[in-house]
Amino acid sequence: MKRSEINEIIRDADRFIRSFGYILPPFAYFSPAEMQARRGEIEGIVSARLGWDITDYGQGDFANLGLFLFTTRNGRAEDLARGSGMCYAEKIMISRHNQISPMHRHVVKAEDIINRGGASLAIEMFASDAAGQIDPGAEVLVACDGVTKRLAAGEVLYLSPGESVTLMPGNWHKFWGEGGDVLIGEVSTVNDDRTDNIFREPIGRFAQIEEDEDPLYLLVSDYEAWLG
Repeated sequence: MKRSEINEIIRDADRFIRSFGYILPPFAYFSPAEMQARRGEIEGIVSARLGWDITDYGQGDFANLGLFLFTTRNGRAEDLARGSGMCYAEKIMISRHNQISPMHRHVVKAEDIINRGGASLAIEMFASDAAGQIDPGAEVLVACDGVTKRLAAGEVLYLSPGESVTLMPGNWHKFWGEGGDVLIGEVSTVNDDRTDNIFREPIGRFAQIEEDEDPLYLLVSDYEAWLG
């Protein structure tokens, strides 16, 4: 992806998020220079990989295969392993009309996926077999706002604004906006996007960036190069 494209996606996403009355935290608007100047006091942001995250999954087709994410808070793997402390994470995401977030599962993370506004959120789901692969014949059991639902393998669940689904580790899922763009909330256990995403197809989690202009804001995938 070109940096200019990423910058424009950030501007559009900020407007879309604000249209629902959701305001991102102040650190969302730290410039790259400010983050570098304040490096000593923003370790909590950098180490938890809080912030902007825009991906085309390395495929170069963001409009059809991609996702916008912003991580607002994220706990510590050490706390999760110990079973106490900051064991949770939260994101706000945007899935555009017919923009696919490809089929994947998580090893550790359980997550509530919440339609925060806009169109319908469509989620195609499968269960895992004993080896962790997609089981094409198994029923999928999920909770939607506390109500148990049984889905056939590959069935698509549609969430209207205000509705949510709880996905457990091993629940294979892909999703997209149906009939328009969707603002999505995610509340989960501690999140590690570098290691805890298992994709059905051999694709990447982060975009490859062509630097055709300066970044408006840094992505979480920029932190190592820009901030050490």
